[in-house]
Amino acid sequence: MNSELSISDIHLDVLKEIGNIGAAHAATSLSQLLSRKIEMYVPSVELVSFDGMFELAGGVDEVVVGIYLRLEGDLSGSMFFMLSIESANRFVRKLTGDESFDFHTPPFSELGISAMQELGNILSGSYLAALSDFTGLKIQPTVPSLSVDMVGSIVSFGLIEVSHYSDEVIVIDTKVREDGVESVNGHFFLLPDPSSYATIFRSLGVL
Repeated sequence: MNSELSISDIHLDVLKEIGNIGAAHAATSLSQLLSRKIEMYVPSVELVSFDGMFELAGGVDEVVVGIYLRLEGDLSGSMFFMLSIESANRFVRKLTGDESFDFHTPPFSELGISAMQELGNILSGSYLAALSDFTGLKIQPTVPSLSVDMVGSIVSFGLIEVSHYSDEVIVIDTKVREDGVESVNGHFFLLPDPSSYATIFRSLGVL
């Protein structure tokens, strides 16, 4: 990794622990929102190449629903949560009660867009609260933006800054179960800006 800090297995294990705490908080919020049991967990945290990131999300040309936001405050970076269109449709329909909603057929209703942005708020808020609790850093997310586009087009925004210094990103693989059955095909990507890696791990005492 061509940045100020070489990411080790210890660093990834710490991020996995933080990710699982954030996922548990997000699951509680989603369970209340959807009035059903939702479980979220992080089976792995990996350092992957840009190409590997695209492959995890289904391929650079795969059309997905992406939620993107920037991190501001004591550290900076980008966060993405990308869902298959089928998974996004299922979430919006359950939340809004609109069984006709379909991300395959724009234009999309404001209610459906708001539902997906709320998912972005819940996920980002849960992960960042866990990261902030562990590090003591003040981290604020921007308002989530929503895109229905190819993976390559969505992710390119977050790679612009990182690609100047590195050819790898951190992937927090997040799985979602609904009533005991895995129901959401999605991936969560954390892309700290290069200078923020040292800030995170110094705060965690594992630099």
